[in-house]
Order: sequence, then structure tokens, then C-alpha cells
Amino acid sequence: MAAEQTNHRFDVELKRLEKRLEELVGVCRQLQEENKSLRQRQDSLTSERASLLHKNEQVRGRVEAMIGRLKSMEQAS
Repeated sequence: MAAEQTNHRFDVELKRLEKRLEELVGVCRQLQEENKSLRQRQDSLTSERASLLHKNEQVRGRVEAMIGRLKSMEQAS
């Protein structure tokens, strides 16, 4: 009878550990998906930032050219 109780306790503990392991596997999968999504978002934001920096440089160049033209018009008059 003591052996049966020991086996029963062992089985209960084993099932508890199996359940916990399944939960941990689920959490790992969820974290992997979240990590993948965050990496994609980071890549997208990095691309967007590079594009905005490029546009900013283009606008800066245009504004500097306009300022130069205005200064030359001012000096000519």
C-alpha cells in the first residue's frame, strides 16, 4: 500500500510537472512571436527613420539653396 501511495504521489507530481512544462512551452512560443513582431517593427521603424533623414537632408538642401538665391537677389538690388 505504501508503494501505491508513493506511485500515486509520483504520478500526481509528474502530471503537475507536465502541465507546468506545457505552460512554459506556451509562454516561450508567445515570447518568440512577440520577439519576431518587435524585430519586424524595429526594422520598419529603422527604415522609416532612414527615409525621413534622407527627406530632411533634401529639404535642408532646398532651403539652403533658396536662402542662397534670396541673398544673391538682395545683394543684386
